[in-house]
Parts: sequence; C-alpha cells; structure tokens
Amino acid sequence: MKRVVVLGGGYGGMNALHELLHHDLPTDVEITVIDRNPYHSLKTEFYAIAAGTKSDKEVRIDFPTDDRVSYEYGEVIEINTEEELIRFKGRDTTISYDYLIIGLGCEDNYHGVQGALEYTESVQTIQRARLTSHKVNNLPAYSKVAVVGAGLSGIEVASEIRESRPDLNICLLDRGASVLSAFDEKIRAYVEDWFEKHDVTILHHSNVELVAEGIFYNNGEGIESDVIIWTAGVRPHYLVRSLPFEKDRHDKIIVNSYYQVPKAPNVYVVGDCVSSPHSPSAQLAGQQGEQVGQVLGDLLNGKVPSQPKDIKLKGQLGSLGRTDGFGSMYQKPVTGLLPRLAKSGVLWLNKRH
Repeated sequence: MKRVVVLGGGYGGMNALHELLHHDLPTDVEITVIDRNPYHSLKTEFYAIAAGTKSDKEVRIDFPTDDRVSYEYGEVIEINTEEELIRFKGRDTTISYDYLIIGLGCEDNYHGVQGALEYTESVQTIQRARLTSHKVNNLPAYSKVAVVGAGLSGIEVASEIRESRPDLNICLLDRGASVLSAFDEKIRAYVEDWFEKHDVTILHHSNVELVAEGIFYNNGEGIESDVIIWTAGVRPHYLVRSLPFEKDRHDKIIVNSYYQVPKAPNVYVVGDCVSSPHSPSAQLAGQQGEQVGQVLGDLLNGKVPSQPKDIKLKGQLGSLGRTDGFGSMYQKPVTGLLPRLAKSGVLWLNKRH
C-alpha cells in the first residue's frame, strides 16, 4: 500500500488532489486528505465573510467524493517527518504516510507587536472571519473600525465593511506612502481616490507599536477603536515553521524544481508554505498544486516525472465592494467594473472546478 497524505484542503492541496485523481492510479494507492474543516473554503472571499456581505455557504465547497480518497478532520499538532506520521490534537491515533503534500497555508504575522494577537481580529481562517463579522456587525452606529495593513487584504476588508456598514467610521493604516505598494501607480491612485470618495480615512506612514483592548498606538499616538482588524502581513503556518527543513528568510520551505524537500524527497510543499519568487496568492498555490499532482501521479505510476514548467501568473484582482475593482490582467493595470466582474468570474470557475 502506498499512502499519500494531503495536509491542508486549500487551493494547493485541492488542485494537487484533483490532478492526482485525473491519473489512472494503481489500486494500491490510498489518498487521505486532512483538514480542520469538512469542506474547502475560498479564502479570497473571507473579507466578505468578515464584512457580512456574504454568507458562509457562498464560500464553502464540498470536497470531492472518490473511492480512492478518505478524509480526516481535526487539528494537527505535529508533522513527524522522521517517523513519517501526523498527530492530531485530542487523539491517540496517528496517520502515517509514504508521500506527504503540505499545503497548510499561512497565519497572521504580528511582527512582534505587543497585544496584536490578543486584541485584533483576523480574516486568515473562515473561523476567524466569522468572529470578525460578529464583532463588526454587532457594532452600534458611528462606531470605529481600524484596519491595520493596506495591502490587498486590508483594501478589500476596509472597502467591503464600508459597503456593508456606511454608518461606521473606518480607518485604514498604511505603513508606506501609498496603499498597495506592489501595484501599478495608476491602481494605487484609483484605490486611494475610492477611499476618499467613500469617507474612509487612510493614515500613511503608520507604525503600530502596541495594541490594547479598544486602543492601539500608532507612532506614539493612542487611537481608540471599537474593532481592530489585522491585515499587516502573513507567515507560514506554525507547524511548517517548526519543521527541520531549510527555509528562506520568510520561513518558507526551500524545495527543488519538483516541489520536493531535498532532505525528504517524499515530502512536497505548496502555496504559502513553499519558497517562491512569486508573491503568495490563491492562483500561485493552485498552479503549484497542479504541478505537484502531475509529478506525484507519474511517480506513483512508475514513470519519470516531467520537469514542471515555469509558473505563469495571469495577474491579480481585487474588489472595492460589489461593483468596483482593480488589478493587473496580463501585466496591464485595470480599474473599475471590469476587474470586479473578472474576479467574480474566477470565483465562479473555482466553484465549478
């Protein structure tokens, strides 16, 4: 029996699974998917969960049903690469593997800011996004919401809350001189103009030094806020950071061109957990997952796997509420309704897939 374990039911893990199932695998191959949730969730839509503009059901997709696949749901507390097994919280049983695909995603990076973990909300998991929604949408009129971090996640969270709750006072904290520093100047100007028109305050050159209950300190100034949402960076899942493998400066695991860990070639890593020249995204994780599925599918069939091709990303899209958006499509900046419709189309295709 050859035991394949897919650890994490996100974009990378699911695309790897789908690609494996496209192969005519030997009858002695057994695939197990491990996730804390009994469904795949569309992380790119968690900002809408947090704002209350989408329901849970809209961002959940059932895992595929296949006789070759079994599922284990629970919280993993250890990846033991020496004994090649997975341990769960609150269980004595373990799951062993011959091949392991790690796609555990990321978690918030608090950069050592005291109180950020305890006193801020998050959109990094569907559970945390639900809690954020509960706090935001139970606020009385004219309450204050602060979003720390003006990258793609922060922009989408702030704009969606503005659309959901026009009565709230929203503040977006940007560490640099302009939001979305990784995007084209045209896009940055368009987004900043959108926030100005929709009465969202942007604090540039921010530096959050301390967070306490109902207040944070930015460049030495205490600013009161009823809800503080953290979108100021991510890092790989803590289990990945604890593995005894070589990592880059972002704590992501370094792999070879086949996504294998050099010192443990039966371990594959995708998505936010793997070192890559590209910025993390669902699109990147999905393509990496497909390539891992192709490589491992060939190996399981006794074939020499083909060299994975270079990743080619089609662009990046962001939303500003339901009818406005921004992004880069085939290296060209686009703003307005078109990128918003394109993002909705990508979401529809993900659900169909």
